[in-house]
Amino acid sequence: MKVKMLGEKIRAQMTNRVANMGTTASGSLSFLGGYNVCHNLCLGIIAGLSMLGISLQGMPLAFLQDYAIPLWSLAILLLGLSLYFYTTRKCISKNMLIGSTGLLIAAIPFKELEAFSVVFWITGGVLVAFAIINFIKNRYKKGCCK
Repeated sequence: MKVKMLGEKIRAQMTNRVANMGTTASGSLSFLGGYNVCHNLCLGIIAGLSMLGISLQGMPLAFLQDYAIPLWSLAILLLGLSLYFYTTRKCISKNMLIGSTGLLIAAIPFKELEAFSVVFWITGGVLVAFAIINFIKNRYKKGCCK
């Protein structure tokens, strides 16, 4: 009996780990379609390497622009996987899903929709802000954290 319970516990832990990896991958890849974030990441890499004595000019990650749509699509698929785990097992943070969705909306990489990019930025930013505010509000509920 104890062996069966232990097996179920290990299976549940593995499922949670897979779900957490899916959520992490979705959130991590969601920024790849956004130019401003990519540009700031490049500047951070240039600054970090300059502290090591390596100087670069330009944008070392500019080659990722060619892969923005496939990477953004991969992030959408991973978000879908995360939503599946959320609806079937409730093992993923709702705020993380809302924040990831906001980042993906803000980083839509299609040229045809460029005229609406401000609308996407505002919509995505509102979703991310809502997720952060909701996280902070739930974190510091009365009696939750001291």
